[in-house]
Formats: sequence, C-alpha cells, structure tokens
Amino acid sequence: MHRTTFLKTLALLPFASAMNLHDIHKTATSFAKTERMPVLFVGHGSPMNALEDNAFTRRMKQLGREIRQRQVPNAILVVSAHWLTRGTFAGLNEQPETIHDFGGFPQELFAMQYPAPGAPAFAQSIIEHVQDVHGSHDWGLDHGTWTILHHLFPEATIPVFQLSLDATKSMQQHFDLARQLRFLRDRGVLIIGSGNIVHNLRQSMPKLMMGDATPYDWATEFDEWVKAKIDQRDFASLVNYQKLAGGSGQLSVPTTDHYLPVLYSLGLADPDENIAHTFEEVSYGGLSMRTFMAG
Repeated sequence: MHRTTFLKTLALLPFASAMNLHDIHKTATSFAKTERMPVLFVGHGSPMNALEDNAFTRRMKQLGREIRQRQVPNAILVVSAHWLTRGTFAGLNEQPETIHDFGGFPQELFAMQYPAPGAPAFAQSIIEHVQDVHGSHDWGLDHGTWTILHHLFPEATIPVFQLSLDATKSMQQHFDLARQLRFLRDRGVLIIGSGNIVHNLRQSMPKLMMGDATPYDWATEFDEWVKAKIDQRDFASLVNYQKLAGGSGQLSVPTTDHYLPVLYSLGLADPDENIAHTFEEVSYGGLSMRTFMAG
C-alpha cells in the first residue's frame, strides 16, 4: 500500500483499534532497563554482499557474535538509506516483508528471505516519545537492512523494525532526531545506521564493469576526513560536511540518502563513548564500506 493511501486508511480506522494501540503502549512503557546497547553504522555496499563470502561479510559475522556475547538485543532498529519518505515513520509490521528493492541481480538473491518478526511495541514507543514520528505498515525490511542482518544475526529470530529518513529534514534535524532515540539503547535495542559514507555509483560503474577495485583519490580523501572527524568527536563538521569537505565531499555524497544514516549513528553516541572503526575499505572507485561501533 502506498504511504498516502495508508494514511487515509488510518484516519478511517474504527475506534476499536484504540484498544490495540493501548495494549502496545502498555508493553512499550513496561520494558525493563538493560545494559546500554552499542550503536552501529554499517557501510552496506552492494546487495550481492548477502551472498558473498568476503572480508566484509566475515567481519559482519564476527561482529554479530561479539554483540551477542555482550548482550542479545531485545530488538533491532535499522535506519536504512533505502526508506526515504516525507515525514518520519516507524515500521509497525508484526511480520515485516523482505523487500527486494533492486534489479539486475541473480535469482538466488531475489529468493533470499529474512523472516524476522517485527517490533511494533518498540516502534510505538518511538511514536510516543519523539515528536512528529508516525506509524506505518507499508514498508518491511529493505536491502539496507536484511543483507547485513543476514550476516550479523543469521538466525533471524530477533525482532526487527525500521525508521524512515525524512527527505525534507536538514542534516541538523536528522542528527537532533537521532539524539532523541537514545532511550532505546537502555531498553535492549540495537540501533544500526545502514548506508555508505562514500556512495557514488555513477563514478563507480566503469570500475565495477572492469572488476577494478582501486578507489579514487577523492573517495579515499573524504572517507579519511570523516574518520578523522569521528575520532576528534567533531560531529558538527560531519553535519556540515557540504560546507567543509570541499570537492571530495561533493563527489563522495552526490545524494544524501546513504550519508544520513551516519548522522543517526553518531547522534546516538554518548559524548564520552568510545567509537571503534570495525571495518575500513574504499573500493571500486567510489564506495566506502567503513563500519563503526559506538559503545
């Protein structure tokens, strides 16, 4: 269902549905406090990573084991580059669909499913806690979510939901919204931003066609600039990268969709929290697979 159709339908729901929302609210507010969960940013790259055995996918598997050893998440929230909306929406689906939002890949990839349950109670807690976040049933788990969770948590038993990216918000507004989600970390929710710091497919296609993994100088420059700003805790510069990063930023971020999840992961970090770079690679010209974890 299209989002606008969904919203019109929602307005016409009978009052009997209020009981269901009340029950969800009771559940959301009764979650016990947990040890603070870490926050991830994952450079998800090509959907083919779901099928491939490479340095990135092996690191994702290892990272999933490390997280489970610390604390098995109660739920996973993913802010993916691939759910762009007007307004901000949290997925309320009890059984989110595996969305194959791509074309031109092998049938084996289209056959893959990630049948994790949803987390409507946690989604509802965001709706009630954060102003201007609404509920949605018209999205499931896109490839920015399930292709990485396939390696991080292959059993697909942990509830998963997504938060959309409002295309009308400024960089600062996205960062500020992320800060309002910190309460979830104390309720056992693992939050993952999924995008790419450098994501220029137009410039990367010639190298991809030739199998040339060598990065462009501007891509490496911007990736290293972002890394330095993260290490310096200079998040303000990362919010304002368009003014500060010069030509390498313009080439590395031709559209903001894959960059915005970086700001969510950084906005969720505490001021004195360690941020570790868990995977570093720029390949095929203009694609950064940099992954980092706060906490």
